[in-house]
Amino acid sequence: MATMNAPTPRPFSALLRSQRVWDTELPDFDPATAPPAPVPLFHAWFADAVAAGQPEPHAMTLATADADGLPDVRTLLLHDADERGFHFASHATSAKGHQLVARPYAALGFYWPSLGRQVRVRGPVVRCTPAESQADLHARSTGALAAALTGAQSDIVESVAALHRAADAAWERAQAEPDTEAPTWTRYVVEPAAVEFFQGDARRRHIRLRYRRPETATEAGTGAGSWAREMLWP
Repeated sequence: MATMNAPTPRPFSALLRSQRVWDTELPDFDPATAPPAPVPLFHAWFADAVAAGQPEPHAMTLATADADGLPDVRTLLLHDADERGFHFASHATSAKGHQLVARPYAALGFYWPSLGRQVRVRGPVVRCTPAESQADLHARSTGALAAALTGAQSDIVESVAALHRAADAAWERAQAEPDTEAPTWTRYVVEPAAVEFFQGDARRRHIRLRYRRPETATEAGTGAGSWAREMLWP
């Protein structure tokens, strides 16, 4: 019986170069029609991403820096975007929690490839009140509460078995005591100093619109809540 030869794996570089982006029709974006503040535009773009069937459009990258200034990044979920800023939550005792104590400043990144769109946010980070943090936790699922109760996030765990034991116990507690609190669970808000909207273009004529907090009274115009808007070269 003849033996079939297994296909030769493609070199990573060839595999990488074979990938394509935005293999679909992309929407237009006219910066002249953008609202005076970034959050309404973010809401509109988020709704567009949902309508386009973008998986997990609320997933975002969060970049922080530790006490030595070394960067760190991870993916988590957006909890809200309002006049205060962009909300997320985690344990205050986690790696990101310690980093935000040392350097309370962060950057966020959203990417919606179905529309060729990105949104970037930078600004200082503030902690919400304990009441807001616990309300945030209990507005989520049983699984989210169980995860919050499982253990010391970012600490070393000795084995998968130990992880499963702690997770199973936390799940049982979350089901039996749905109002229980996770004291270290903390809601944070990134107060945007700059928000950039990126609309991709198949011919690489990408549109980049940046909102930023005014640095001078002249830029501020008529109100303290005003934003300076500017287009950037792609």
